[in-house]
Formats: sequence, C-alpha cells, structure tokens
Amino acid sequence: MSLLDARLVVRRGDFRLDVALTVGRGETVALLGPNGAGKTTALRALAGLTPLSGGHLTLAGRDLSTTPPEHRRVGVVFQDYLLFPHLNARDNVAFGPRRQGAGRRAAHATAERWLERVGLTDLARRKPRSLSGGQAQRVALARALAVEPVLLLLDEPLAALDARSRLETRAELHRHLSAHPGATLLVTHDPLDALVLADRLVIVEDGRVVQEGDAATITARPRTDYVAQLVGLNLFRGRGEGHAVRLAGDFVLTATDVVHGDAFVAFPPAAVALHPAQPDGSPRNTWPAVLTDIQRHGDNLRVRLDGPIVVAADITPAAAAQLDLAPGRALWAAVKASETRAYPAS
Repeated sequence: MSLLDARLVVRRGDFRLDVALTVGRGETVALLGPNGAGKTTALRALAGLTPLSGGHLTLAGRDLSTTPPEHRRVGVVFQDYLLFPHLNARDNVAFGPRRQGAGRRAAHATAERWLERVGLTDLARRKPRSLSGGQAQRVALARALAVEPVLLLLDEPLAALDARSRLETRAELHRHLSAHPGATLLVTHDPLDALVLADRLVIVEDGRVVQEGDAATITARPRTDYVAQLVGLNLFRGRGEGHAVRLAGDFVLTATDVVHGDAFVAFPPAAVALHPAQPDGSPRNTWPAVLTDIQRHGDNLRVRLDGPIVVAADITPAAAAQLDLAPGRALWAAVKASETRAYPAS
C-alpha cells in the first residue's frame, strides 16, 4: 500500500496541473520534467503551500486536501534551502520540533542528534552565511528530517552546488534517503540526480505525466522527445510494419524488433555512422544528410544532421578530421538494424 496517494489538480491561469502520484514507504520517487512542466507546483501542493483545485491527497491514510501546511507531517528542502539567516545551524534544525510543541532543551537535543547524523556537529553554532553550499544543504536536510516527516519533499536539492560539492553531497544524500523510513519525492530536472537517488521516475510535461517507471524501463523505451533527449537517444514515431517502421515522408527505418501499428523507433547517437559517399553494400538504414551543427560532447563530437530525418550522431575527433566536417557538409548516414529498438507507442 502506498504511503502517499495523490491526484494533484491545480489550475493557475491557462496552466493546468493534473498529476497522479503514489510513493511507498521507504521509496524515493523523482519527478522530472522541463522548466514550466509543473514540478514545483506539484511539490507546493503536497506541502500545502498551493491549494488544490481538485483531485485528492492522502498521506498514511489521512486526507490532507484541506490540511494547513503546519499540520502536515511533511518535511521540505527547498532549492535555495531557505535557512533562517538569524539562527545558527542548531536553532535552524530545532525550529521544526519547537513548532511541534517540543521544549527548548528537547528540541536542541533533537537538532544535535541530526547535526551529528549529517556530520555537522562542529558547525552547530555557525550562522548560514558562514556555511558552504554543501553544509547549508545538509543543515536544510537535517531541519526537514528533524520533524520525523511521513513525506520528505526535495526541490532541486543539489542545484545550488558547484560540481565538486554536488558529487560529494549527492552520495551523502543518497545515504540519508536510503535510511528514511517515510516516502520521499525528489523534484529535479537533472537526470543524473534522479538516476542516482530515486527508485522510480515520473516524467511530467505540460502539467501531466507522460511516462513513469524504473530507470531501466524509461531509458530503454522513451515515449517523448524530452525523455529521449534526457536519456540521450534519437527517437521517432511512425507506423510499424513488421521489422520496418514507416515515418513521416514515407521514410522507413528497419529494426530487428517486430512491431505493428503505432510505434516508436530509437537509437543512440553513437550508432550513427557517417560516410563521405553512399556506403557499399547498401545497408538497410542509409540516407543522405547535411551536417547542420557540431559541438564537443565529452571526449567525442556530437553532430546534428538534417535530411529525411533529423538525428544526432557521436563521432571521434579523428573521424571528424578525416571526413573534413563543417556545417553544410553533405554526408551519408547509416544505422544498423541491430542498433535500433522498435516498440509499440501505446
């Protein structure tokens, strides 16, 4: 049985959020989506900071649809942490227990236990302005967990950190989330944060869920362009005709999978081979293309190709030099059928 069971309907002007969410005990679910998809609106609705226009919200069997924020057993770590600047780390963490009715001494004892758990005992008397980004994030996490929340909400918890702090803090956060007995919802636009921290992913676009499942399922079978870009795949939709998928413009891609009816076909940029002329032997998936853009992508180069289909291809710098690549260069692209994945669109 899910600890959190919600359908969040929120209307704000022309935007409408309608998202169903379930999170089990001890489970971390990541809510991913582009800017403006409704992720933060969903988080604020769960926290009671944005009223629902419809739907339902149940936490541990209790209806919270109209419950004020202070009466929900919900802890929140905001993107910018929002620590109280006039309070030291210990008093920031003690704030929640005090609001719940704990005495000053008991609240301080709770705060000191949590600061010890996040490795900040020595910084208990420090004000937020004298903490690093990673330290402030851990204080914010301790403050959220000190109220023993049934639901923990994390809003882009690593976005404010530099690359080095992000790596260290992500590992630390994963340890704490694994030990949290309640439900956790992580809002992020970073696929790496979601893949490392979450047990399950829910993808939101334009206020609705477009795909959900574990990381392996979503990365293997993306269902929208946003998800395909997120996992680094070229994605096309067409009509399955056995081993062939017929796309717009009557262009056909061949796969080893058999699919009939409305279908997707996907392949990674690394599967696209580039040739200066039409390759010999006429492999099944070949087409003329024009290079429109070239950028560094890790140790390789990522090129964008226009033609009967628009694709991304990854090649080595050596191959780029050999092909004399530049925008406007005419090429032939090829993808082996064995490198593609075809699957039903419904």
